[in-house]
Amino acid sequence: MTDRDVHLPVAAQPTIDSIVDYAQTAEAGGYDCAWLPETWGRDGVTVLTAMAERTESIDVGSSILNTYSRSPALLGQTAATLQELSEGRFRLGLGPSGPVVIENWHGVEYGNPLRRTRETVEIVRQVLSGETVDYDGDDFDLSGFRLRCEPPETPPPIEVTGMGPKAVELAGRFADGWHGIMLTPEGTRDRLEDIERGAELGDRDPSDVQVTAGVTCCALDDPAESRALARQHIGFYVGGMGTFYRDALERQDYDEATEIHDAWQAGDRERALELVDEAILDDLCAAGDPETAREKLEEYEAVDGLDAIAVSFPRGASEDQVRQTMEAVAPDN
Repeated sequence: MTDRDVHLPVAAQPTIDSIVDYAQTAEAGGYDCAWLPETWGRDGVTVLTAMAERTESIDVGSSILNTYSRSPALLGQTAATLQELSEGRFRLGLGPSGPVVIENWHGVEYGNPLRRTRETVEIVRQVLSGETVDYDGDDFDLSGFRLRCEPPETPPPIEVTGMGPKAVELAGRFADGWHGIMLTPEGTRDRLEDIERGAELGDRDPSDVQVTAGVTCCALDDPAESRALARQHIGFYVGGMGTFYRDALERQDYDEATEIHDAWQAGDRERALELVDEAILDDLCAAGDPETAREKLEEYEAVDGLDAIAVSFPRGASEDQVRQTMEAVAPDN
């Protein structure tokens, strides 16, 4: 059976209490994990601490902490601490982010993001083992670090994000899980082939890698309102957030992706949103009335090899719209 997680909203989070309340609502609705993004507002670790302390059964995870602004040793300490605090419910989601964020905001050279991710995963795993870290890599050369507290009896899984075939292959080879985004059900199947190839390179069973697909979801009584929010969300990410999302759509044969990106970059937002047509929304989003949204999520659940769906929300959705959607597609609904 496919798990149903929730990816807490990036924008509609006016207070820490409101974020924790989302997690509590998700727990009451039967969701399996509440994933917290970290962008440029509150730091993720502090909020995850509050979520862990004020929930009882739902897993809590980072989606994602970037691999540049914290050292691998510190990420290992953080994972061990949150695993203890949550009594075994923490999941560590990592990813490289992008050069604009890493270089312009954190002042760190972006370098080779795949190598950085792999080395970080390997070092964090050493830290969580409780043994003395001894690592000789290209980005990191470490020796002598060891947790002074007891390591977790069950280490938290280390899951990674990544959109291109090589990034997904890396997840299959080295990580405990992979988070996909901006994928159709068929696009998800294609990326699962990358997981299988990576697992083979790492002499692993692909089933050991927890595969989670993030799906933009908006389930309101007014389907036109849902679709307008989803359209703006897709337009913003494909057009305004670097080239990662544009490339993800192009890999899935959406020729409009470049036009959307170019129009947005030229300042013609209206044209960019016009290019996010009904077919793109139908393919990529669970957006409409509650029944339509639930049917689309079931289409993802039918993908063989997909372990979980993470219900995510359009960036422009209000608190009330997030709650309506979360409750409408809750597993226990």
